[in-house]
Amino acid sequence: MKLDADITAVVTGGASGLGAATARRLASHGVRVALFDFNAAAGEAVAAEIGGMFCQVDVTRQDQVEAAFDRARGRLGQERVLVNCAGTGDAIRTAARQKDTGDIKPYPLEKWERTIQINLIGSFRCIALSAAGMLTLDALADGERGVIINTASVAAQDGQIGQSAYSASKAGIVGMTLPIARDLMGEGIRVNTILPGIFDTPLLQGAPEHVKEALAASVPFPKRLGRPDEYAHLAETMILNGYFNGESVRLDGAIRMTPR
Repeated sequence: MKLDADITAVVTGGASGLGAATARRLASHGVRVALFDFNAAAGEAVAAEIGGMFCQVDVTRQDQVEAAFDRARGRLGQERVLVNCAGTGDAIRTAARQKDTGDIKPYPLEKWERTIQINLIGSFRCIALSAAGMLTLDALADGERGVIINTASVAAQDGQIGQSAYSASKAGIVGMTLPIARDLMGEGIRVNTILPGIFDTPLLQGAPEHVKEALAASVPFPKRLGRPDEYAHLAETMILNGYFNGESVRLDGAIRMTPR
């Protein structure tokens, strides 16, 4: 698919990090970009910077996601590209002994469910609604109607201590990639997933410098954190290359995560 002013894209989690970098790269081609995010201040700022639009969205809410797609399509037209970057994560052991009291507590189930709701179900919610919209479009000259890109994580394969919910949610994204690509193959919609490693995103920017240096040193090569635009570059490649379909690709400098 070509990227130009005739294309509309929706980027979830587009207010910062990987999503913002992807929105900027798409906009550099003239693509009309709608940002879906919960952070209104940051989202409005990025939208103003790239000449796009912002929709405040909680991806766990069906009504909010439907309203955001309606609003974006009303202003920018039906999207041919969806990039899912919205997500969250925490580190809680399945069961643990409290250091101060010795009490044993299991992982709070509501927090486990919240991670699944945002990362996995939220991603699928956006995929299903976007794909339904793409089906209304005429196919392009190459037979394509749209491209969907999801964000998993190397934790889908190398989950660390405390990452049971996060790893499960990201493994679910990897697991549904090929079936969804097969669901949509007759309609000319391609579906791929990126598994980022350790990236320099807002999640890490508040960490002490020595922690970031240690993380960078753990990457085989290059020995640094990933840059958000490197994620955006791979997303761009997945969109432009019409033979890229049904794939889940690690982008991690060859790192394999240790237990902790």
